Amino acid sequence: MSEYQDAQDGRGENEKERADRQWQELIQEIRVAQTGVQILFGFLLTVAFTPLFHELPQTDKTIYIVTIVLGALATGALIGPVAFHRVVSGRRIKPAAVAWASRLTFVGLILLLATCTSALFLVLRVATHNALVPWLVAAVVAWYVACWFGLPLWARIRYTSEK
Repeated sequence: MSEYQDAQDGRGENEKERADRQWQELIQEIRVAQTGVQILFGFLLTVAFTPLFHELPQTDKTIYIVTIVLGALATGALIGPVAFHRVVSGRRIKPAAVAWASRLTFVGLILLLATCTSALFLVLRVATHNALVPWLVAAVVAWYVACWFGLPLWARIRYTSEK
């Protein structure tokens, strides 16, 4: 990377410094998502051991199984960057590690979205038996998508430009 490009980024960072900063920022973001997915996943794991679980219709049990699998996948993807870093630490590939960890985090967020959607659908379905449940879940999913992806993409397009 040229000195001109380093000066243009507004921070005066070289590639290694940028990778270090990006790694720290990514780890802070992952901490928030990991906490949420771990609490949700832990709660979901206990549901199968409640007396009412065995009285659920097979459809609800199937939704539960899908939810558990999605939660496990989300947990793996959101913890993955930590393991990735540990395995490649000291190999001088931090920019590549940041890129891969970022991808895993994005996949984890998609899986977390799916887990939350499935869990919400199951709980509302069991709690209300109401035909409005799919519409309520769709509204919440639309909110998640707007907050997690829509607004950031809008800001990215609106406030950044290609150099």
